[in-house]
Amino acid sequence: MLLLVLVTTQVQAVDTLRVAVHAFTAQQAVDYAMKNNVQVKNALLGIQLQQETNRQVTSAAFPHVNGSLSTTANPNVATQVIPNFISPATYQVLIDKGVKDGNGNPITMPADFGFVAAQFGTRYSANAAVSLNQLLFDGQVFVGLRARRAAMEFAGKNAELTAEIIKANVLKIYYQLVVSRTQLELLDSTIAFVQKNLADTRVLYQNGFREKLDIDRVAVQLANLQTEKNKALAMVSNGYYGLKVLMGMPVADQLKLTDSLTPEMIKDGMLAAEAYDYKDRKEFQYADLGRKLGEYNVRRYKLSQIPTIALNGVYAKNAQRNTWNFLNQDQRWFTISNVSVGLSMPLFNGFVTRSKITQTKIELAQTRNEIEGLKRTIDSEVASAKNNFQSAISRMDFQQQNVALAANVYQQIKKKYELGLGSQTEINLAQNEWKAAQTNYTTALADAIIARIDWLKAAGKL
Repeated sequence: MLLLVLVTTQVQAVDTLRVAVHAFTAQQAVDYAMKNNVQVKNALLGIQLQQETNRQVTSAAFPHVNGSLSTTANPNVATQVIPNFISPATYQVLIDKGVKDGNGNPITMPADFGFVAAQFGTRYSANAAVSLNQLLFDGQVFVGLRARRAAMEFAGKNAELTAEIIKANVLKIYYQLVVSRTQLELLDSTIAFVQKNLADTRVLYQNGFREKLDIDRVAVQLANLQTEKNKALAMVSNGYYGLKVLMGMPVADQLKLTDSLTPEMIKDGMLAAEAYDYKDRKEFQYADLGRKLGEYNVRRYKLSQIPTIALNGVYAKNAQRNTWNFLNQDQRWFTISNVSVGLSMPLFNGFVTRSKITQTKIELAQTRNEIEGLKRTIDSEVASAKNNFQSAISRMDFQQQNVALAANVYQQIKKKYELGLGSQTEINLAQNEWKAAQTNYTTALADAIIARIDWLKAAGKL
């Protein structure tokens, strides 16, 4: 039994060593998420993908050099039938010399010599070549080269937009958990008051000033508060799990939130910069870059209608053998080389280019319309976020005052109760009102910090 306890203790010690402990401020939590959140990491990989795409576009403007090496075996060399051009020449010589046949007659030229079967080539051949292709002018390539920077900015802005969304969500959950910590502190304070009230009621009962029913009522209140605290603890624990997943942190790691939250922090710089600029919003920047890429796309198809010029060159060595001995340096190889400049001009392709130009113009018009719509959406979001923030601040201030007032009422009624001038019903009512005021305050505090984050995001200042 002792051995089992020792082994269990050692295993628990090893597990403890493996669990990392993180004590983060809100900014540190955001920084951690920017490095470990899956969506952010994929958005950053999207920038690398765009870099590789840009390299592919750039490669079209560079020389393309290819090498080739081949050998061919011809078990049966191809045979071709050609007119008999040898016999006429021979007869012509005999005629010119006056040669006669066996009968003593002069040799004459036959009317038809027929055909000769001939084989051209050798049984083995080899070829080694290097080719060069250089694009001298292509309008589409030049547009692609100019669009590289905008494409990189587009990918980078997408990463920034993703990061901003993750940042806003991390801050919201972080501060909600901080507020829940305040809620738990208020619950603990309420529980402590009720426990003291229970103890005082028991003393009064023992002295004959209260009934057993009064003790039972306070005990029920305390049990309900303990149950509520357990539910709140479970919700907070689940909130921590959600925050870890959003940050990209292993769930087994321990996370401690070191920041606190006060009404003064939420009000700090409240609506200090009410003026806003569309260009401060990541969504607007992203859409505007999409418009710029659309304009490049229109130009690309327009320039596809002009001629392209390309340079091509080949340098090769060729050899033919009746036996495969190409590695023999004594045997001769023949040199082949050529250089050419070609111009290609599109004349007619069934109006497909015209259709593509029209299509890209329509898409560009859609993008511009979306940008105008986005402006109106931003105006609405800013106005709504401003109203929500101001309203949340007002509710928070009111609930903060209400908590202090409810606590004071509870204390006064409790004193009356202890002096025998109040009833248990009054105590219960005051305690419930105080608890409701605390709950309303923590809710208002959470609403206020979320409204602040929404306002900052809407104004492009998060």
